[in-house]
Parts: sequence; C-alpha cells; structure tokens
Amino acid sequence: MSEPSTNGSGYWRDNMRLVGICLAVWFFVSFGCGILLVDFLNRIAIGGFQLGFWFAQQGSMVVFLVITFVYAARMTVLDRRHGVREDDEDGS
Repeated sequence: MSEPSTNGSGYWRDNMRLVGICLAVWFFVSFGCGILLVDFLNRIAIGGFQLGFWFAQQGSMVVFLVITFVYAARMTVLDRRHGVREDDEDGS
C-alpha cells in the first residue's frame, strides 16, 4: 500500500471531488430525468408506470440512498489512503 498522505489539502480536494460527483449524479437523476427528460422517458413503461413519472416520484430518492452508501464506502477508502481514521485501533 502507498504511504499515507499528511497533506490536508489533498484530502479535502479528493473529498470535494467525490462530493461534486455525487451531487452531479443526483442532480442529473432528479432534475434531468425527473423534469427535463421526462417526455422522452415516458415513452418507456415499467410495471404499468411511465419511466419519467417513476424518476420524478421515486427514482431520485432511490438514487440518493445509493449515493449515500457509495459515498460512505468511498470515504472509507479515502480516509485510509490519507491516513485519517475515525475509530481507535486499541478499542478504547
């Protein structure tokens, strides 16, 4: 494994990049698919519901939950890479 970075600005730069990507995905799904692309997506029906309607009503919430878990997993990797830990190793 590589040597942990002690550069705080590198950690925050990587963190803000991850936050930016997560927000961009959520914006695309909630605003793009739920509002801008709704007419195009409504041509597709899943389970009797138009896909555009599904994105507007439920899709953005489901994607938000997935993004939350992905963010937590990626932050764990990022914390290890930069030598930042939240838990004590000695268990106290």
